[in-house]
Amino acid sequence: MRHRHPRSASLTAVAGLLAWTVLLASCPFPAPGAATDAMACSAKSQELLQTVAAIIEPGKGILAADESTGTAGKRLASVGLPNTEDNRRALREMLFAAPGFEKHISGVILYEETLFQESSSGGRLVDALTEQGVVLGIKVDIGTVPLPGSPFELYTQGLDGLRQRCDKYYAAGARFAKWRAVIPIDAPSGLPSALGVQSAAEGLAKYARICQDAGLVPIVEPEVLSDGAHSLEACEAVTTRVLSAVFRELLAHGVELEAMLLKPNMVLPGASARPAPPAAVAAATRRVLRRTVPPAVPGVLFLSGGQTEGEATEHLRLINELGSNPWYVSFSYGRALQASALKAWSGKPGNVKAGQAQLLQRAAANGAAALARPAAA
Repeated sequence: MRHRHPRSASLTAVAGLLAWTVLLASCPFPAPGAATDAMACSAKSQELLQTVAAIIEPGKGILAADESTGTAGKRLASVGLPNTEDNRRALREMLFAAPGFEKHISGVILYEETLFQESSSGGRLVDALTEQGVVLGIKVDIGTVPLPGSPFELYTQGLDGLRQRCDKYYAAGARFAKWRAVIPIDAPSGLPSALGVQSAAEGLAKYARICQDAGLVPIVEPEVLSDGAHSLEACEAVTTRVLSAVFRELLAHGVELEAMLLKPNMVLPGASARPAPPAAVAAATRRVLRRTVPPAVPGVLFLSGGQTEGEATEHLRLINELGSNPWYVSFSYGRALQASALKAWSGKPGNVKAGQAQLLQRAAANGAAALARPAAA
């Protein structure tokens, strides 16, 4: 098999952005149900495409900073800090104000508190991002609860009132959104069930359509969980099944694939199973994507669940090294960008620069991986 040189992957990413610029100019997709020859390109569709183009800039990815108040509290507790609004604000200010943040981060997913939060100096906290040209995103689901009919599975809440919340978030400056569905693997229990997969797919599709109608680019996140002892092959089979169902429902709901982004899991063995070689993870992940993700989708931005910082970067680089793809392949990482920064900062004002240096180092390494390049020494 002929292997593609990493430089080719970099050129492919740049070429993909150029192609997307042409797509942006022509705005070729019709409104759902409209005939192609009678298509009218709406201002809303044009704006959605512009948002996508800003996010998938080669060598950049997304910082997922949408931790709920409870999850943020756990992060703060790990460095001995109480879960107060002041401490949550200080953490976010440390991250968002890092000099050069925009070189490798194109967008940030926020929690509602953060979108409307004041900075310590009295302005809006997110001004530090918008001043750098970073696109604001917002988590719009409100968590998971047991699925009726299959209590060992979960479904995601938040569709009620979603359009009104999207309008509020858009007015506050958000231009993309995120909704997470979770799918477990437990073969002895028959999980995931057909009901669980269908529920996740339908919820993601309804969310995506509502967001596009409100002018927000939807990030569709169907996460096959890494909990358990399942094999790499089992994860590959389930991820294939889940993504197939998701795109079937997206099309059924009239979602414009050109104006959305996918945030999937990588194909990994369960957390308590024997680890797989990085090359096997990359090959299985790319194989699933090529079998399930339509080329109309502009970007695949992986989540980092179940991986260390280094693993998430290495797997991303190896996936991009395998060959050209019809979509831009990059990252939408939370812990894999923040963990070292949080530890270096530890809530001490004198450690802000140290924390920011760790964030920028991880962002640069992942930006390079998105171009199939090794991190700079």
